Amino acid sequence: MCGKVDDYLNRVVIEGVELNVCSGCSRFGKVIGPLRKIISKDAIKKQPRTQEKEEKIELLVEDYADLIKKKRESIGLSQKDFASKINEKESTVHHIETGTFEPNMALTKKLERMLGIKLIEEHEEKHGPIKKRREEGFTLGDFINVKNRR
Repeated sequence: MCGKVDDYLNRVVIEGVELNVCSGCSRFGKVIGPLRKIISKDAIKKQPRTQEKEEKIELLVEDYADLIKKKRESIGLSQKDFASKINEKESTVHHIETGTFEPNMALTKKLERMLGIKLIEEHEEKHGPIKKRREEGFTLGDFINVKNRR
């Protein structure tokens, strides 16, 4: 409730709701039991930063519509014949070739196999470590004025 990071949190029922609260706030409800020890802020600061992560993303090439149309025409198939060959609707083939419909990866791989062309390119992204700024802010406990019970 106060937002204070304590070494131990308690599982407490406060007004019918189960919450994980610090030992000071646990007096406002019925304590069910302790929660596992949490990591302190100092321990988090001492952990080494993660290294750069590489992520490979498969993307459809930009000129996929022209590539598909040219290859289909060079084979000598009409849109109707090609659609029946790949088990898709003729309108789907038409929309793909005009560029109004971008096929999903499964359909793109099927088109690659049937036409013998490369439509998917791999793109690598590197993600560096995330730099977090520590912002001093208010917690809910800063706004609540609690009277001490004696």
